[in-house]
Amino acid sequence: MSNKVRNIFFLIGLAAIVVMCLTFDVSFADLWQNIQKAGYWLVAIIVLWGGLYSMNALTWKIILKGSGDCPVSFWRLLKLTITGFALNCATPVGLLGGEPYKIMELTPYVGGQRATSSVVLFSMMHIFSHFWFWLTSIFTYLILVLLGHLSLGPGMGLILFLMTVFCFAGIYLFIKGYKNGMVVKLIDFVCKIPGLKKWAMRFRESHTEDLKKVDRQISELHGQNKRSFFASLFLEYIGRIFQSFEIYFVMLLFGVNDGFLGFVYAFLILAFTSLFANLLFFFPMQIGGREGGFAMSTSQMGLTNSIGIFISLICRVRELFWTAVGLILMRIGNPPQK
Repeated sequence: MSNKVRNIFFLIGLAAIVVMCLTFDVSFADLWQNIQKAGYWLVAIIVLWGGLYSMNALTWKIILKGSGDCPVSFWRLLKLTITGFALNCATPVGLLGGEPYKIMELTPYVGGQRATSSVVLFSMMHIFSHFWFWLTSIFTYLILVLLGHLSLGPGMGLILFLMTVFCFAGIYLFIKGYKNGMVVKLIDFVCKIPGLKKWAMRFRESHTEDLKKVDRQISELHGQNKRSFFASLFLEYIGRIFQSFEIYFVMLLFGVNDGFLGFVYAFLILAFTSLFANLLFFFPMQIGGREGGFAMSTSQMGLTNSIGIFISLICRVRELFWTAVGLILMRIGNPPQK
């Protein structure tokens, strides 16, 4: 990638960080007070996410190895993973910054088609694991209802039903996409969007064979390399479960210590909040959506609103930290231009 293009991505991310800082609902004095209150738990959360990004990079490496040799080191993939998520987090509609950036950075190592297919496959696996994560949370909630730990009213019953339909529909669509590929169909869909129609049609006509090859590489991971497929799915799914510790640490900070049951509550809070926030994916950092999700989910678990507000605040601080790290990594360790 040229330095000029890299600078454009950097400026987009930098502008987004400024917007993030200005959209905090608390003053900087209150923010600093809350950071001090979190203390070493905030450090633990930041370190936790370093581990989660490492799992993401390992998933990406497994996907790359599933289609041939992987000449890219794990550390470079980790660098691109952190920067890619930083750009996705900072830009509206997600995926508008991080995925193109990773494709362009990876292309010199594995070629455009493999770079594109691996990034698309990673994004698909990341979202696919979320559907299984959300589906697991539904059955977990119902088990806790049967054990008498949670209640199930008509409103919550309707929400769980709609979540179940949504998850099964998503899993079905992704399985179809893995079997037949989905890049060509995605471009066909974009061709129907006003304002993008002409560009998408020109892109499809000039890259028809390349798009078909990417789809073939996607279907090959599912059809021929089952080991890589399930290994990457397992890593992404386990990563979602480990992410629950972020909420569990804050619960411990507030003195909510119910052992394993407390962790299960954290798991459910994360699942319901992430689903609600992802439905509002067109907001940068999912501003507003995640705060509302935390407030509703913590209340449903019988916890106070103050815990939900504090969790959302700490998540913002953690995101700002790793977004800044991602932008710094964008500027260092790049191969010299030829």
